[in-house]
Amino acid sequence: MPSDTTSSVNINAKGLEQNSFDAIVIGSGMSGGWAAKELCEKGLKTLVLERGRNVEHKKDYPTTLMDPWDFKHRNNLTSELKKENPIASRCYAFEEASQQFFVKDKEHPYIQEKPFDWLRGYQVGGKSLMWARATQRWSRFEFEGPARDGYAVEWPIGYNDLAPWYSHVEIFAGISGNKDGLETLPDGEFLPAWEMNCPEKHIAEKINSQYKGRTVIQGRCAHLTQPKQIHLDQGRGQCQARSICHRGCAFGGYFSANSSTLPWAMKTGNMTLRPHSVVHSIIYDEKKQKAVGVRVIDANTKEATEYYAKVIFLNAACLNSNLILLNSTSNRFPNGLGNDSGILGKYIAFHEYRGNVNATIEGFEDKYDYGRKPTAAMMPNFRNVYKQEMDFLRGYMVHYSAGRSNWQQGYDMDGIGEDYKNKISEAGQWNVYMMMQGETIPQEKNHVRLSKDQKDDWGIPLLITSIGYSDNDDKMVKDFLEQGSEMLEKAGCKNINALDNGRVPGNDIHEMGGVRMGKDPKTSLLNKWNQMHHCENVFVTDGASMTSVGNQNPSLTFMALTARAVDYAVGEMKKGNL
Repeated sequence: MPSDTTSSVNINAKGLEQNSFDAIVIGSGMSGGWAAKELCEKGLKTLVLERGRNVEHKKDYPTTLMDPWDFKHRNNLTSELKKENPIASRCYAFEEASQQFFVKDKEHPYIQEKPFDWLRGYQVGGKSLMWARATQRWSRFEFEGPARDGYAVEWPIGYNDLAPWYSHVEIFAGISGNKDGLETLPDGEFLPAWEMNCPEKHIAEKINSQYKGRTVIQGRCAHLTQPKQIHLDQGRGQCQARSICHRGCAFGGYFSANSSTLPWAMKTGNMTLRPHSVVHSIIYDEKKQKAVGVRVIDANTKEATEYYAKVIFLNAACLNSNLILLNSTSNRFPNGLGNDSGILGKYIAFHEYRGNVNATIEGFEDKYDYGRKPTAAMMPNFRNVYKQEMDFLRGYMVHYSAGRSNWQQGYDMDGIGEDYKNKISEAGQWNVYMMMQGETIPQEKNHVRLSKDQKDDWGIPLLITSIGYSDNDDKMVKDFLEQGSEMLEKAGCKNINALDNGRVPGNDIHEMGGVRMGKDPKTSLLNKWNQMHHCENVFVTDGASMTSVGNQNPSLTFMALTARAVDYAVGEMKKGNL
């Protein structure tokens, strides 16, 4: 990839011709990397715009091989850093070792009308460097939910439309998992799965045997447990089970845009990468009745430049994609590009992680974990699956893990060397941690909009977030706390403590919507191909495009939607329709 300078990619030249490409991709993260890969593989000269700095795979992971004692603060956040970053520091992955990949609170402010943690990664690769890597296909129930329950709008696609694209993405990215045969969680193209530890297996067996319709399985994740040739061809290697992935992985053991899709796109010779490029807006030509390019503000010099293309893929991550479209105004679209329906920025939804259940489990004193598997046990949603049966809509997934507390008690032990190490390995009890991942319902009142009087350092209006919980969410949390406690009790756990942790929306980092897909242009902005109804050469394939949020983790769906949309867009270009 190019070095971390704008000049190195040689696209600052004046003139329409030199600033023209077949395609422009806005954003270089999870979905943007896939858009770049697919477009470049199909022969399109593609400009990838990233508002942050360049991050090269391997070279720019400064802490990936460091031990705790190598850090000035032993990988802990200082009180000063927490004080300066009350939002970013609430993220589990924000550490001394990884803080360089997070947007600091002062670097791109926004206005919270309601408490909302907007966690961002402004660099090449975006949040694909720090994501939690859980990857599940959506089931048919995720796509059918809105039409059945009457909330949001009906999805314009179903599981069968996306299934081949899930396979396409899984094979290239590398997903570990078991063929579990569950209707609520479809199987995919898997590498060998990780293995539960002994207490996790025990809990799974108890739950599976005592509950009909509830099945605990080993979590699926984007890690190369056994790389295939396609992964070796990417220059990636086997996951080392270090579980410090959010520092960046020099082994390429987990999927990221930096280790996989972007280098693959670059290898075609068709990709031009321009970091430090803050997208101001998409340019709409009223005579041609289509978008013709993108207006960019250089992050460092504040110089404005325009780039042109036949097709534009918007993959700036959910809220920034909403921001860009809202700021893309013209006589034709005074309220934002393609926004004839008036719903741009509305119906934002997310996953709620408010429920936690902690416990201890006796026995297994002769067992201990060595190595760190990068995933947990999980249970697909079991509420409101086949019919509406609860006093709340939709449902939630359950994730849990077990670990042995040893090092804390090691402080009070005498010894040195091998003897001391053996004592530590035998010390401590097994603890169990369980959490929910609940589906929130898209509501019009949950929205983002642009400030009328405050702008950022690049002259772009600040984003206002007005996103909160509902009674439906409260009821869902209550049900999880009751059911989680009951399941752990039946599994023989002790000292069970269930709590609503009170975390605010956004901290899940799964915000979706605002530019939703749908069948009717009056109630949606995108069609079944992620193509804007009223600006047909613009495609949105990141989280902003989601009609609802489902129960499953969303990133695999973003990637599959992107690959599918590129295939359609290129086909339409060849037909002369774009």
